[in-house]
Amino acid sequence: MPKKTKSIPVNPMANEFGAGIAIERVSFTNPLFIEGGERAHRHDGHGFFLLESGSIAIEIDFQKYTIKAPSIIYVHPDQVHRTTAFENVTVCSLAITDENLNLEYLKLLEGIAPAKPLLLQPETFTIIGEAVSLCLKLADRKNDKLYHSLLKDSCNAVVALVISQYLALAKPTDKFSRFEIVTKAFRETLNKNFTMLKRPTDYAEKLNISTPYLNECVKNTTGYSVSYHIQQRVILEAKRLLSHSDKTVKEIAADLGFDDYPYFSRLFTKVTGIAALAFRNKNLD
Repeated sequence: MPKKTKSIPVNPMANEFGAGIAIERVSFTNPLFIEGGERAHRHDGHGFFLLESGSIAIEIDFQKYTIKAPSIIYVHPDQVHRTTAFENVTVCSLAITDENLNLEYLKLLEGIAPAKPLLLQPETFTIIGEAVSLCLKLADRKNDKLYHSLLKDSCNAVVALVISQYLALAKPTDKFSRFEIVTKAFRETLNKNFTMLKRPTDYAEKLNISTPYLNECVKNTTGYSVSYHIQQRVILEAKRLLSHSDKTVKEIAADLGFDDYPYFSRLFTKVTGIAALAFRNKNLD
């Protein structure tokens, strides 16, 4: 069993060459089951994976997927993932950091994460594949005077194509109700502040609305209360750290903003139905 670290492993894919962008095409011709799966990790950038052929079994934040070509999947830098098996695979992977992403695309990506794998129609697969092939060619032209700009712009075009596929499945933003707009703003605020803000009132103040109205909007849109979403976001991060780091439960509680360690332990058990240490032992990476 590989030795864990105090924090969740981060694969420095996007900064491997110091550019904040990495793109490659790899192939594996033989079926392979990875016993226990590869080591779970995060990436230092936003990950986009175009499966051109074959199939891959992957786990993302405790959700298991079997992806068959032609498909695309987006993995947010916060998400912990690992591959457990693949067969006759050709996949193009693109990792790009916040600094290299178009600001509009960065904001849109925050809105669609977490994202599920998408099966692509032949025409769409061809277009995205051609865009990726251009990126791969430009990545080799390191002596070009505008190398980084060319690479960044071409990769952002791929990102835009991927985002458009996810957005095609979502409700148009101009048709959002007021409840949905408030809920979206709450989710964005929650992702940025869940380690510091734990009360519905905190988020209502951030959004300049009353707590009852925030609860009404969120429950109307999702079926669950604001408190439920706060707890789920905190517990997801706790699960990640319990499964993929060597931090003690007490250290994890402190990292997530809990001064009262017993309260955190009770909350984890209440939300998951299992004690934190039992969850760790069950999900050893």
